[in-house]
Amino acid sequence: MRCTNERERRSGVPDYELDFWGSCCNTWHEEQKQFSYAGRMGLYASWHSAHPPTYDIGGRSVLDVGGGPASLLLKCVNLGYCVVCDPGRFPAWVNARYRECGIEHWTTGGEGLSTGHDFDEAWIYNVLQHVDDPALVLERVRDSARTLRIFEWVDIEPYPGHPHKLTQELLEKWIGGPGFTANINENGAVGRAFYGVYDLRAE
Repeated sequence: MRCTNERERRSGVPDYELDFWGSCCNTWHEEQKQFSYAGRMGLYASWHSAHPPTYDIGGRSVLDVGGGPASLLLKCVNLGYCVVCDPGRFPAWVNARYRECGIEHWTTGGEGLSTGHDFDEAWIYNVLQHVDDPALVLERVRDSARTLRIFEWVDIEPYPGHPHKLTQELLEKWIGGPGFTANINENGAVGRAFYGVYDLRAE
């Protein structure tokens, strides 16, 4: 899903992403942005819990597409069957932490996603600029989940590791419904964003 050139595709290792995450020991630069993503995806944290912020997802099953080594699911309680789908080959302790938290990590890209499971929700946040085929990823997600929660940066010209320019028009076309846009500058998240919550099984 996050491979961006032929050498990376041949090796099966998305070098840009691995270089970006490094040892995965300090992921705060990305995790702080999740606070901005989550609220716009209709997820609201309790700051009064023992370990704030905590998102109670009420036993729902969730497919986090492109969640990386520090998925938003790690800040959730009352998880159903939850999976992080990301082709990154992260350090063993990252996968061990996911297992300890009851979360599976599927080392696969979104374009080849075939879950065999009907998830309650799919989450996509800051992912589609990085993939080979954003439209195909969303098509696979539609086959895998009943609800989509999404947050993506738009109107950014391609640059290394980000081969696609996403726009509101393209995302609404691929998803099949209107979304929201806003200029954001908070929690380290800066830019123009597209976001929304979608019923993928609506007629």
